[in-house]
Amino acid sequence: MVGAFEQTLLALMIFVIMLGMGASMTPRDFWLALRRPYGIGVGLFSQYAFMPMIGFLFVTFLTVPETIAIGIVIMACMPGGTTSNIFAYFSKGNLALSVLMTVTSTVAGVLLIPIILLLYATALDLRIPRENIIVTLVLLLVPVGIGMALRRLNANAGAVTEFFGSALALFFILFLIVTWVPRNWQFLMDTTPATYVASIGLCVVGITVGYLFARALRLHPRNARTVALETGIQNGPLAIAIIAFTFSGTEAQEIMAVPALYSLFIVIVSTIVTLIFRRANAAAEQKMPDSLL
Repeated sequence: MVGAFEQTLLALMIFVIMLGMGASMTPRDFWLALRRPYGIGVGLFSQYAFMPMIGFLFVTFLTVPETIAIGIVIMACMPGGTTSNIFAYFSKGNLALSVLMTVTSTVAGVLLIPIILLLYATALDLRIPRENIIVTLVLLLVPVGIGMALRRLNANAGAVTEFFGSALALFFILFLIVTWVPRNWQFLMDTTPATYVASIGLCVVGITVGYLFARALRLHPRNARTVALETGIQNGPLAIAIIAFTFSGTEAQEIMAVPALYSLFIVIVSTIVTLIFRRANAAAEQKMPDSLL
């Protein structure tokens, strides 16, 4: 499904995306986040507690092969993607909180993702080489650090890098649609309904649970929308990269099915959700205090 050229291009894309993610942040942003950590804490809990559990439930109740089950679990354990920042902006969410949550969940993922994968892979009796995933995650922190350093040295260069990183995340999805879908049309036709349910359901259920959780904790509606999008919009390119660098051959291609399908449908689902959020921007919300809490 993903050839050698695409894997090389994917590696370059991931590097630039992570570089842009790092360029969106400065050490001061982390300091401000630590001073008012409630919103970020809610988002991180929603990201790494609910999403893996949702993936676990899909694997438990849907009849899927082991390779598809591994793809579901890996996809569910990913941090937020930069695509969520764009939809947070258009849905009138809290963009600053969205960016902080994306970067924080990525950095925290170096520690949390292997632990969560160990727990759920053991519970589901799946074979996932966690050591390779840890190495990949650590290596991905390098461009994040470079991006932060670039932003600190030159604010303009950092802003340009951030823009290209975010734009490339969307381009990756378009790239999949234009190049991957036609060549894998038969695969899409042969894919079981259960795989489609899991691929689309991770986003739909994740956004719904994230929003309800944030509202139950009485977060400002802007921040609740942000938490919802950050929870449901996972880093699909990162999942595909981890699989490409961890597995090989036919096994890798089959495991990539869920992250690839998820990346295809995420824009459609998120666009619909964004339209719903914009329509729900009632006058009563405008009277509420605007804060990160």
